[in-house]
Amino acid sequence: MITKTNPLILCTLILLMTANTQAQWRELDKGFTLGVFLSPLYNQNDNIRNDSAQIRILRIDPKRYELHLLNASHPNRGNSLTAIEWGQKERMSAVINAAMYQTDYKTSVSLMRTSQHVNNPRLSKDNTILVFEPLKKNIPQIRLVDRQCDDFQKISEDYGSMVQSIRMLSCTGKNVWQENGRRWSIAAAGIDKQQNLLFIQSTAPHSVHEFVNILNNLPIKLDRAMYMEGGSPSQLYIAAPSDTMIFIGDFSSGGRSASAPPVPNVLGVRKK
Repeated sequence: MITKTNPLILCTLILLMTANTQAQWRELDKGFTLGVFLSPLYNQNDNIRNDSAQIRILRIDPKRYELHLLNASHPNRGNSLTAIEWGQKERMSAVINAAMYQTDYKTSVSLMRTSQHVNNPRLSKDNTILVFEPLKKNIPQIRLVDRQCDDFQKISEDYGSMVQSIRMLSCTGKNVWQENGRRWSIAAAGIDKQQNLLFIQSTAPHSVHEFVNILNNLPIKLDRAMYMEGGSPSQLYIAAPSDTMIFIGDFSSGGRSASAPPVPNVLGVRKK
């Protein structure tokens, strides 16, 4: 019997089968490694810069780097800034978006807090929460909690900082983002199977469903992942001892962004 196959699903399967899975890792510092992969959605013949078609994955060892949540709503911090401005002001080694925000351009859409400041106290229906700032010894420095598999209420008692956002990859390794055909730049955070923190960014547009499938097939040992931001606000700033890089989400459904917009909430890492 011959059945029709959804062209979008077929296209995704072919792309995944032909994906470039050769790692291009570069150690920027101890416990601070950048992986660069060409997205299988794009190739040399596409009308897009090759560097824009790259997926960047910054692998961070939490034993060597501390994770911080930076909020414009904090009384000591003030206005929203671009990722590079946040990084330079707070002397961070890397900065990425910390979830989406509401129309007041300050408050996260879901739970966001540190032990010193609460940006949003509301726990939404979203299933992933990045927890850090451990409050006792001999526990993981960072965890990406999946509420369908983990007891968040119990885990939350051990951590001072938490950022809630949309789940991309479940604790069972399933792509949980439904395909809708819409594509944009993406910033995400993840944890690999060695419990390293991953800052993930792609300037070229992908649907989130496609993006999760691609990440799952890269040699990065991805364990869990959460969505942080999309479109022109999505940014990744890296300040290594010998190199400084800034990647901006300059593709979206609305066109190309000329420069990085200020964002109110970011995650930053600083060497211990």
